[in-house]
Amino acid sequence: MTRNSLVKLFFIFFVLFNSFVFSQEINWMSLKDVAEAQKTNPKNVLIDVYTNWCGPCKLMDKNTFSNPDIIRIINKNYYAVKFNAEGNETVKFMNKVFTNPNFDSTKTQRRNSSHQFTQFLGVNAYPSTLFFDSEMNYLTPVRGYLNPKQIEIYLLLFKDDSYKDVKSQSDFDNFIKNFKSQVRS
Repeated sequence: MTRNSLVKLFFIFFVLFNSFVFSQEINWMSLKDVAEAQKTNPKNVLIDVYTNWCGPCKLMDKNTFSNPDIIRIINKNYYAVKFNAEGNETVKFMNKVFTNPNFDSTKTQRRNSSHQFTQFLGVNAYPSTLFFDSEMNYLTPVRGYLNPKQIEIYLLLFKDDSYKDVKSQSDFDNFIKNFKSQVRS
């Protein structure tokens, strides 16, 4: 191989490596797409409930949902959904249809009316990270901003049925005590 060929090969490798590393992102889906995907490849589900005006929601996107380790864990183990708690999307869930009848299109970047689906889920703080099993049974909400190391605990606890072994505060304390973080800060 000539020097020129090696330089070209290195350049191609460098471009491909950088585009892979820097273009990684969470595979966000709609609830409708999740329902279809569950038919062939069941996974637990994570829903990021946010609003457009929420500063901590934006920080979570920037700091947590852009972390390569968190992206890897979520994409491998979950179907992930982003849901605007004050948006105007029509949602079909558990044979019910949810809308936001009081949505005001002039308030898209500030407080708006709460979506019926948000109310159905009992969400009243933003951001909230909701966990569901592969049959869409609601497991738990986790309220507030979570940095990568904080969300990792929940991501690994609810990625499969191992959460069923946690039946008491003592069980959870043991889970935390034995927890080994995989996230690089």
